[in-house]
Amino acid sequence: MDRVDAVHRHLSDRFEIIGIELTPKSSTYAWESRPSKTFEKRTVFADRELPSLLMRVRKMLAHMPPPRQTCFFLCHYQDPAIFLLAAILRVRGGRVSTMNNSKFDDKPRSVWKEVGKSLFLLPYHGVLSTGTRSNDYWRFLGLKAENIAAEYNTVSIERIRRQARVPPAPNGPAFEDRHFTAIARLVPKKNLSMLLSAYALYRQDSTNPRPLHLCGSGPDEAALRQQAADLGIAEQIVFRGWLQDAAISQTLGQTLALLLPSVEEQFGNVVIEAQAMGLPVILSVNCGARDLLVRSGVNGFVIEPDNPQGMAYFMGLLSDNEDLWQRMCRATNASASLGDVQRFVDGVEALTS
Repeated sequence: MDRVDAVHRHLSDRFEIIGIELTPKSSTYAWESRPSKTFEKRTVFADRELPSLLMRVRKMLAHMPPPRQTCFFLCHYQDPAIFLLAAILRVRGGRVSTMNNSKFDDKPRSVWKEVGKSLFLLPYHGVLSTGTRSNDYWRFLGLKAENIAAEYNTVSIERIRRQARVPPAPNGPAFEDRHFTAIARLVPKKNLSMLLSAYALYRQDSTNPRPLHLCGSGPDEAALRQQAADLGIAEQIVFRGWLQDAAISQTLGQTLALLLPSVEEQFGNVVIEAQAMGLPVILSVNCGARDLLVRSGVNGFVIEPDNPQGMAYFMGLLSDNEDLWQRMCRATNASASLGDVQRFVDGVEALTS
């Protein structure tokens, strides 16, 4: 919504802007779909359950404007229905780009699967990508460098700060009143078990350890609660459950630093949200967001996803050294605009010129 709204605000004098969602519900996230007050928003299917492939394509086409002289930006290029849709739009004269943030190091790669992916990209003129590793991956799959634009992963810095109801750090709540926060689905790839181990190590060495708030839901919740009990840290771990975007912004407004130790993370939009509130981030090298947004020792720290000792050490540094924390907050505020939706608008302009 942030991205399409920004495109509407900046480019509506040149284009009619239409946002199309397949369904108002996600099978992965509990986000709430909301109406648009600016651009035209269309919903293809009212329910989460989708019909057959051909019916999906037919219904999506019915919601599309005439392809000729139209620029289309589609997610999920690997979905057969989206591939067919893209091919039809291209044949009918549309200019079609995909939006994706995959990286080569997200998971083990198979040669034949990569060949198949390159075929799925044939209908596309270009890609709206994000970060250096993602850009490299699209070149590997055969797209020309001049047809790769950035940045796809962006959010509205202004919206986050407005929702937080407090100014970005180091202003706002006092240093000593802040807690650590992790915002992630409770699933294995988010590596929250390692985070709990790191928190236990941090707590052993800290004279005044801060609580850790876990914001998210998922199948690993029971196991994580049991691990916290086994480590003797259950009273310091606050399981917040799934939070909608306004509550996330308000939580970040009370936070000392964001923690994101994922073993697989194409990007990590929550890093932008944290930086909008002036926060340092401790994240794993696997997170795509570190390419563009995090400079270790400047506005955060980068760790290996199997290194709880390193994460605990950096947590202790930020928790006990207010001068360091304030310096990192100032550096974060200076670079926060790198994740703003204006960068998405720039990418759309590049692929429509």
